[in-house]
Amino acid sequence: MAHLDMDAFFSSVEQLTRPTLRESPVLVGGAGPRGTVAGASYEARAYGARSAMSMAHARRLCPVATVIPPRFTVYQAVSARVFDLVRRFSPVAEQVSLDEAFIEPGSLAGAQADEVRRVLAELRARIHSEVGMVASIGAGSGKSVAKIASDLAKPDGLLVVTPEEQRAVLRDLPVRALWGIGPVSEGKLRRIGVQTLGEFADLDPATVTALLGTAVGRELHDLAHGRDPRPVAERAEVKQVSAETTFDTDLVDGGALESAAVSMTSAAHQRLVRSHRAARTVTVKVRSADFATVSRSETVRAATSDLSSLSAMARRLVSSAVPPGTPVRLVGVSLAGLTTAEQESLFPAPPTAGPEPHPDEETGPDEATDAGPTPRPDTAPLPGGRDRGGRGWAAGDDVRHPEHGHGWVQGAGVGRVTVRFETRTTGPGPARTFAMDDPALRVADPLASLDWLPVVGRRNDLARARTVEDGRTPHPGPAAGSTTVMEWVAPVGQEHDAVSS
Repeated sequence: MAHLDMDAFFSSVEQLTRPTLRESPVLVGGAGPRGTVAGASYEARAYGARSAMSMAHARRLCPVATVIPPRFTVYQAVSARVFDLVRRFSPVAEQVSLDEAFIEPGSLAGAQADEVRRVLAELRARIHSEVGMVASIGAGSGKSVAKIASDLAKPDGLLVVTPEEQRAVLRDLPVRALWGIGPVSEGKLRRIGVQTLGEFADLDPATVTALLGTAVGRELHDLAHGRDPRPVAERAEVKQVSAETTFDTDLVDGGALESAAVSMTSAAHQRLVRSHRAARTVTVKVRSADFATVSRSETVRAATSDLSSLSAMARRLVSSAVPPGTPVRLVGVSLAGLTTAEQESLFPAPPTAGPEPHPDEETGPDEATDAGPTPRPDTAPLPGGRDRGGRGWAAGDDVRHPEHGHGWVQGAGVGRVTVRFETRTTGPGPARTFAMDDPALRVADPLASLDWLPVVGRRNDLARARTVEDGRTPHPGPAAGSTTVMEWVAPVGQEHDAVSS
């Protein structure tokens, strides 16, 4: 069994599509006063910056880093490309997240360690040559050992742990190296003097279950011995899609809160549509300035994917979640009760349940969404950079110029904007400065930075773009209101793989 993990995934994708950033410190995340690091390149990690750290702290540790807002659609497209290749290599695969998966190639059943290394090295090489990404892979007798091995192999490595080697490999690792031991369990073990997996494995089973609970303690103790019978299997379908945002400054105005709820509904709706499903339940989460969190839900009889209906529900819910004038730091929206069957009603159906209060305050981390960070809502391109609420261009925006092609904003201010024109295939490109309101600058589809062949169309009526051998057709930018499909262009004679945005 093997575990594949894409190294520093978000920042690596940024370095892939923006070649000027290669081998430079990169921080992906919100740049505002409450921004959080979603991803840090290894160059930034050398300064001490880490994911989940506040962006302000990370920038103090690494002042030379380039800060880039997340581009979720690009990460999803690269992930789809990588794991399509992985599944052709190993049909038995369990994708855990955008950047990691367990695999169990049938050809390696009973193989010797040298053969396992050879085959997995070939997979790593193909991912690098065909997609441009770096993956670390670990292999072992079960999921736990394979996961630990891939962590030990980072960055850009491969480690195969044989059954004969696993006790020696695990023995001196800290207990937190075991998937399933978090800070609470670590604290309990530390209080009895246990700090390594070897010490944990040597504990009497009765002591472990008394300390950590019967079921969990027994399972973790088995994993510390390398006993892990869990099979590789596709994960269950996502039960909800969600999006949330933390504001740079607290919102007090009710209209602004409703607008934020509609914006988050739109972001969650994009994921709903991509999954070809409809939702029956809308839940709004509101966190006030004192960190008290309240949720409200509304459920309708018939599932719908209509954005206006879902947004109307979110507006009603957010207005009932907190008293008027309450400072709010976070708003989130989730869509649940998902189904692939959608039935339009002749008459609007009233909710089967009104707003349901969920007064429990959250003391732990927020629930993870189905697919990572919330993308910034984009609007149709307008000339002069006045394309997102009139705010003009900001660092990290994708831009298209009729003469210079695709680029990204390196900096903006004092009426000027500097754009670096480059994509995945160009190598480091030139930087040019324009007036902030230059009408030649247009919002670009972020997927164009991958320099894959676009197929642009509306709904089911897709007009296919001309196929070229080298995949370097200039990207014209998406039409307003269109659905864009990015198609990987392989050399003649090789298969084509489509990724839908």
